[in-house]
Amino acid sequence: MKKFFVIGHPVAHSLSPVIHQAFAAQFDMQISYETRDFEPGNFIDCMARLRREENPVGVNVTVPFKEDAFAYCDEVTDRARAARAVNTILFDGTRAIGDNTDGVGFVRDVIGRCGVPLQGARVLVCGAGGAARGVVAALKPLGCAKIAVANRTHEKAVQLGVGLGVEAVTYVDTAREGWEVIINATSASLSNEAPAIPNVTFKNAALAYDLMYARQPTPFMRLAAESGAARVEDGLGMLVEQAAEAFRIWLGVGPETAPVLARLR
Repeated sequence: MKKFFVIGHPVAHSLSPVIHQAFAAQFDMQISYETRDFEPGNFIDCMARLRREENPVGVNVTVPFKEDAFAYCDEVTDRARAARAVNTILFDGTRAIGDNTDGVGFVRDVIGRCGVPLQGARVLVCGAGGAARGVVAALKPLGCAKIAVANRTHEKAVQLGVGLGVEAVTYVDTAREGWEVIINATSASLSNEAPAIPNVTFKNAALAYDLMYARQPTPFMRLAAESGAARVEDGLGMLVEQAAEAFRIWLGVGPETAPVLARLR
């Protein structure tokens, strides 16, 4: 049986095993998909042990290891290179081939399910880690009117902005402009917190989108709704869409996402 894993810390909460088993059932496939908690700072040794003991076909990578995974891979796709982050790895013999499906998953969910156009939109991305890089890299070719990045540590936003050719702004400065789409790509929701964005930042937003997902609205989602955002979404739709792209990379077939998302909701 082909084996797959999702790697992170923490990772026990992940819905990825349920999603990929649902995808496999669409094609009458039997696969194994499990979570695996890696020790922070020890990615290479943990990965070596996983490959030696389990011989997986592929793995997904989540917080906080996406940039570690980028450095680890023998080969990366153009979109992973643009993001400098990997969330999907295919093992081909001794080679580890890295890809980034976060961005395409986000774009498909926002345009397809939410019906919010990104071409011509002014987009604010909060965060400067691997998830933010994946989203910004996917937004770049879409003709957004503006893409800006804000982060608690402004220097990291500046580094991301220079690397991907977008503007870096402080959280305070986000209040000075109107944004149609505001994205939370930080891990603040895991700590039951929201980025320190002024309420007024959300007043013209057609969509406020948290890449995290939860049973209840995240602090970012509550802040956005209370501050006037027209629509507020969590990242469950993106999770399902990026998983579908990973499934296609590993197994060569593209599953239907709508019934899986509906089941999870």
